Amino acid sequence: MWALETNSPATDAAVIDVGSNSVRLVLYRLEGRAVWTVFNEKILAGLGRDLAITGALSPEGVDAAMAALTRFAALLRAAKPARVFAAATAAVRQATDGPAFCRRVRAETGLELRVLTGEEEALYAAYGVLAGAPSAQGVVGDLGGASLELIRLDQGRPGDGVTLPLGPFSFKDTGRFDPDRVRAQVERKLKPHAARMRTPTFHAVGGAWRNLALLAMRMSAYPLEIIHQFELTRREALEAARVISRQSRGSLERIEGISRRRLDTLPHAAAVLEGLIDALGVERVTLSAFGLREGLLFEAMPAATRARDPLLEGCAALSTREGTNPALGPAVEAWLGPAFGDLDPVFDARERVLIGAACRLADLGARLHPDHRADLIFEQVLRAPIPGMNHAERVFLATACFARHTAAATVPEPLLVARLLTHERLQRARALGSAIRLACDLSGRSVDLLGRSRLDIRPQTVVLEAEESAVPILLGEQTGKRAATLATLLERTLKMRAMTTQQMPKETAA
Repeated sequence: MWALETNSPATDAAVIDVGSNSVRLVLYRLEGRAVWTVFNEKILAGLGRDLAITGALSPEGVDAAMAALTRFAALLRAAKPARVFAAATAAVRQATDGPAFCRRVRAETGLELRVLTGEEEALYAAYGVLAGAPSAQGVVGDLGGASLELIRLDQGRPGDGVTLPLGPFSFKDTGRFDPDRVRAQVERKLKPHAARMRTPTFHAVGGAWRNLALLAMRMSAYPLEIIHQFELTRREALEAARVISRQSRGSLERIEGISRRRLDTLPHAAAVLEGLIDALGVERVTLSAFGLREGLLFEAMPAATRARDPLLEGCAALSTREGTNPALGPAVEAWLGPAFGDLDPVFDARERVLIGAACRLADLGARLHPDHRADLIFEQVLRAPIPGMNHAERVFLATACFARHTAAATVPEPLLVARLLTHERLQRARALGSAIRLACDLSGRSVDLLGRSRLDIRPQTVVLEAEESAVPILLGEQTGKRAATLATLLERTLKMRAMTTQQMPKETAA
């Protein structure tokens, strides 16, 4: 196990991933639990393309991989990240000349490749999914060039993983792709494991499945082209998989957005997904943009860091970069959180986290032009590379941040919002944003002044109170307008008044 120290506010780390098909370098900036990609480069070397025939690495693939690794080593010497993780997977593990390849890499580049076992590949894929979605349940499947790793997630803990030779390079090339042959192999290889891997939710990891998801988005005119946490029903996943597995290469080349470099392996990935859905009883497929590389980082983090929420950490880090007061978000959450906690939740247990995330974005965009701030913040939050939220939650958060800066009734991208948010969730997002706006304007973004007031949401009224001595400061005309907007959104009447001595916090009353 690699240890990663994260005592400093920000840590730079790098991962080199030598896969059966691709060789990749990713540079990351870690800010606590928040993981940001700052550089990402790969080549499709095809190291494992000859495995089924020769049992060895492809000579052309080795040449391409060595050229890439030589460049990556030079980039790392220039970047000087705090930690470098270099791992090789199925092709290097299975090839007869895998050890010789690792020795050559060490001699020519100085990089020490750790060759992962199949079980380790599965484990790191599971950790990667958890890094991006801490509450993930079900089975994780990571499809690479030579193998498929499967592992169950239960209550945030990975189980025992299994590796199966179901990648495209594990099949001998017969000159014509046969999806029925692939599905039969999936059924046969899965049979000993199918009972313990049955699941309604399947978390798909891997570049080929991400491309399949892009096709599914276009087929359904899905309005938010973000792969991470994109969900497909069983029917939608099977439909997209069947379209791809039955298309000729020429037809696939004409599909906009499909990676041309993935065309040779995409039909195979589609057929494998078909077989998995049938064999495991899958009802929902969730895409994860996080996988083995992020899993390596996640395992290396201190346990206390791993336990933090990535959405809260990501939102806090995003705001801090703009020089905002890091204490403001938690203070706003403490001020309005109890009041919103009295409302019926629209996101069940996730409501508290979403409220906290929105509050940590309370001052995001403070330096933007006020005429355009709300629209720009909506766009930034909607597409921010922050994990820990599904697409509906992402739209909810962006809408709340929009309402934090404007009382406009219309939101940007209304068709997208209407498709991903119910009317009830839309209204709650607007109310949350309005409450954050009230907190910031009432206090002038002062944590101390905010603490001299209190918000209470009752069945018929919104009550805004301030310490008696602070009433002239806090409960003026501007505050009244902001509070009235919040009350209207919550379909309640507004009351503003001074707190009695008994209502005041103990330290204030004293």
